[in-house]
Amino acid sequence: MSEFADRLVRWQVEHGRQDLPWQRTREPYRVWLSEIMLQQTQVSVVIGYYARFLVRFADVRALAAATLDDVLPLWAGLGYYARARNLHACARAVVERHGGQFPRSAAALAQLPGIGRSTAAAIAAFCFDERAPILDGNVKRVLARHFGVQGYPGQAAVERQLWTFAADLLPRAPSMPAYTQALMDLGAMLCTTRKPRCADCPVRSTCSAFAQGRVHELPAPRPSKAVPVRRAWWLVARAGECVLLRQRGPEGLWGGLWVPPTFDSAQALTNAAQSLGGVPEWLAPRRHGFTHYTLDYTPVLLTLPAVPPAAHEPGEDWVPLSRLDQYALPAPVKRLLQHVAVRQDDLWAGAVRATPEGQCY
Repeated sequence: MSEFADRLVRWQVEHGRQDLPWQRTREPYRVWLSEIMLQQTQVSVVIGYYARFLVRFADVRALAAATLDDVLPLWAGLGYYARARNLHACARAVVERHGGQFPRSAAALAQLPGIGRSTAAAIAAFCFDERAPILDGNVKRVLARHFGVQGYPGQAAVERQLWTFAADLLPRAPSMPAYTQALMDLGAMLCTTRKPRCADCPVRSTCSAFAQGRVHELPAPRPSKAVPVRRAWWLVARAGECVLLRQRGPEGLWGGLWVPPTFDSAQALTNAAQSLGGVPEWLAPRRHGFTHYTLDYTPVLLTLPAVPPAAHEPGEDWVPLSRLDQYALPAPVKRLLQHVAVRQDDLWAGAVRATPEGQCY
């Protein structure tokens, strides 16, 4: 075992995380589920989703037999919804191609939908003791600091260098689960982006960044570039205790999720509101950030008679406010509709109004 791996494993036994739900099993389905959920999501957020998901889908066959509409409501709020679509596709691939058994090698796991090289290695290490390196965001930060690697880790040349270090440090196979967990814990608990706890680090004595006083400089940040802003207008039509929602297509942002009818211009929304009747109430624009752009959206409330008119568009439905939890809603949509459900005054009666062009007055 490398000295680096030995120190990490000993530290993990004493100080690492030991009681996470997915640490109590070597069953590939549960380990895979946790690894997918943990991508770009904090552990504290994942724990509740993980438990609820397993109640509904106890094994890979149950997940494969479900529809995507069954899966998405349990994912709503975790974000990065392509993960949920790939999760469902992967479950079906495991059943159809592998008889319901996950492959035992990282190379074979990486051929499944939504499982990249690092995730495949983590599953293979935790479940089958395979000597395969991981390189998620936390591990990239650990290795970049430890070896003084220059450049942004997302750049191909830098990433190749980090993969080489990750492979060279691997211990013997029986230690792979402990070492893999130790590496994850080090990045999550000590070698953090902000306020790293170098004094408690088990590999501080060989860390290049620590020795050179460059811990806060490494790894190099993502090269900055302007984030585009997109605009949208949401028609929040309410009829009695129902709201009008449309299901987005299966691909792209929020694919398969339910949202209010969305328009690219205030005029297009106005035309739709007129066709439904009622008087639209224009609210102040809101903002939601995504990885690659920022969405500025203006909600427009439209109160209709208690009996909803017929839905005209494919994938459109009048949804009872009491059943919102049964629909897969993006987080900002869910928050908005929860306000609508309880008729909160600060949403419309006391809110700052906006003109149809989106300017507050």
